[in-house]
Amino acid sequence: MDQVEPADPLARVAKPRLYEQLVTLLLGYIETSQLGPGDLLPAERELAQRLGVSRATLVQALVALEVLGVIEVQHGNGAVLVYRPSIATVIKGLREHRNRLPETVEARSTIEVKLAALAALRRTEAEMRAIDSALDVMEAEVRNGERGLNGDELFHEAVTAAAHSAVLAQLMTFIAEMVLETRMESLGQPGRPEQSLASHRKIAEAIRAKDPKAAAKAMETHIEMVSDVDLLK
Repeated sequence: MDQVEPADPLARVAKPRLYEQLVTLLLGYIETSQLGPGDLLPAERELAQRLGVSRATLVQALVALEVLGVIEVQHGNGAVLVYRPSIATVIKGLREHRNRLPETVEARSTIEVKLAALAALRRTEAEMRAIDSALDVMEAEVRNGERGLNGDELFHEAVTAAAHSAVLAQLMTFIAEMVLETRMESLGQPGRPEQSLASHRKIAEAIRAKDPKAAAKAMETHIEMVSDVDLLK
């Protein structure tokens, strides 16, 4: 009988992702600078220069901290500290979040694609106006240099309402917090707010045309696009 080799207790650990290393450095800066809730972090350009990374890479780390509620990125102000956690707690939270991302995407693909198809079949004129209004909100946010988080959320809520499915709406409520995390990550990617807005418009047009197949396909394509998040690869 073949003997099973025992696991090496000193086996190499996985190399931390760059954004995890940046998160650790940022939390160290917050600690040594004695920043407290409400305090501002330095501007992105300054932080990127001091850390020796691109602004795009830095944004990934900031988005990761925002997802966990450590900071709030405010348009015009920058990153504001919400609370000061331990480094170990944050890294553990990031890895748990990354591990559940595929299931969140799977749930969205199942539920929201069906919601879009039902919305195309069941929407009223008032509900179509609500969808258009959400698009207007997101367009204004993006034009103003923001990520469009509010408009994005309003759009998906309006599509859910137009589907007239209480059970599916309840399921969306159940996964709302996880969807918000992926929304924040996705819209934090360079160029993603504009892409997401254009994708929303295609979904809206299919719903307006009362074409359930086109609406489902447009929503499926949208979820695939917004789920392509660099920081979690």
